[in-house]
Amino acid sequence: MNNILKVKNLSVEVNGSPLINSISFNIKKGEIFALVGESGSGKSLTSLAIMRLLPDALNVTSGDILLNERSLFTISEFQMQKVRGRKIAMIFQEPMTALNPVMTIGEQVAEVIRLHLNLSERKIQAKVVELFKEVGLKDAKARYGWYPHQLSGGQKQRVMISMALACEPELLIADEPTTALDVTIQAQVLALLKEIQKKRSLSILFITHDMGVVAQMADTIAVMRYGEILEIAKKEVFFTSPTHPYSQSLLKDALPSHEYRHSKKAEDVLLEIKDLKVYFPIKKGFFKRTVGHTKAVDGISLSIPKGKTLALVGESGSGKSTIGTSILRLIDATEGSIFFNGVDLTKLSQKELLRYRKKVQIVFQDPYSALNPRMTIGEIIREGMVSLKVGLQDRNVQNMVIKDLLVKVGLEFEHFYRYPHEFSGGQRQRIGIARALAVEPELIICDEPTSALDVSVRSQVLKLLKLLQKERGLSYLFITHDLSIIRTIADEVAVMKEGKIVEQGLVEEVMVHSKHEYTKKLLASAPQLITN
Repeated sequence: MNNILKVKNLSVEVNGSPLINSISFNIKKGEIFALVGESGSGKSLTSLAIMRLLPDALNVTSGDILLNERSLFTISEFQMQKVRGRKIAMIFQEPMTALNPVMTIGEQVAEVIRLHLNLSERKIQAKVVELFKEVGLKDAKARYGWYPHQLSGGQKQRVMISMALACEPELLIADEPTTALDVTIQAQVLALLKEIQKKRSLSILFITHDMGVVAQMADTIAVMRYGEILEIAKKEVFFTSPTHPYSQSLLKDALPSHEYRHSKKAEDVLLEIKDLKVYFPIKKGFFKRTVGHTKAVDGISLSIPKGKTLALVGESGSGKSTIGTSILRLIDATEGSIFFNGVDLTKLSQKELLRYRKKVQIVFQDPYSALNPRMTIGEIIREGMVSLKVGLQDRNVQNMVIKDLLVKVGLEFEHFYRYPHEFSGGQRQRIGIARALAVEPELIICDEPTSALDVSVRSQVLKLLKLLQKERGLSYLFITHDLSIIRTIADEVAVMKEGKIVEQGLVEEVMVHSKHEYTKKLLASAPQLITN
């Protein structure tokens, strides 16, 4: 097969420091080429260099990139604009920042089609709706006029995939395209990409940290670390006999543990939810009359013992995060009770609730948007200690406590003075954990805390959470769509679908002897990593 893309001895520097060091690889027509490695290895920078979208501060110091034997570095920016979207399209890792917040999602996809294809407005709108249907966006026609803030993270990613596929490119760069998706939607999207790839002989540069996805999707795999490519091999060779020690460690970290946390039902309950309902009104018409309700959480009951972890799993939109925000009283329940140490939080006033704020904390899914970019890490962590009056209010004492916390979560003293943009995704998540620990909570709600992390960093964060639980007796509500990690992190699991819990019990019981068809579907949808 002919090579559609050639990267030849590419080097990228910033202020004289190398970020990418003389890398080379080829992507054949119709091939899926996976680029794997931990955060900061240079994977996304490589994709931006191919698209000629590198920030001004970064310089390409050597090498070339050829598309169909034509150098992308010798053509004008005007010519490159005709290549982007039409010849090469890209699915970005963070749909939250890649979509324009003041344009409807339909118009954003239509804009790409207008730029490259000569179609009537009626045909453009029809094509957009069809693309939305292809990527599994429900009520595709109605959602043409929706704005990004009205969609979940997974739905936003599906819009980005629609946009990338709109003009039928020859090469698709997929930068962590399934990171925000639950396992069933991930399986649908991967199957869709495979189907389109075969139908169009599409070449895909697939950047990911999920080795299960790599095993399912890739033809060829390149391993990247510290700006260098360490190994390139066909899938069959890579998963059976990787040659580089780093590749071997990646595979080891990616393999799901088959050990379960053997737990018995504990009597000492910290949190108990009884018949919780959270309904959101659907308003229509000029006067915005309520015409119905969205049942985000529909009569669920669960409990978390002291020092234990309950994993809450299910698809995007099933109501998992709504339960988390209800426990925090960031949204009020329509009906039901939330007991914390025997006290019903739903009956407390905002003033009475203050004393419980420090006892329940949250680690968010997206650590970047959860950290104030204008504050140093030290001040971000201090903020909760001051507002909730935790510990001595002397700044010097607080500084020592904060620095000790940073070391505890695997960071360094000097990180106290830095800003969020100076850290990788894994480091930001550690900062989020430190912020939660600073107010000495009893329960931490972990809302997809590892979904954006590569396998090695994910392993480190999970070990950290388990260590902190052992040392401090913490309880966790662990919200996730990654079924491979709940074996070792959780004692019990509850499976949610459309606002209801369909199955609940000890992790081993549910994972090995699942009874509900939906649970079986989730388990079957998860990518499998098989090595010798």
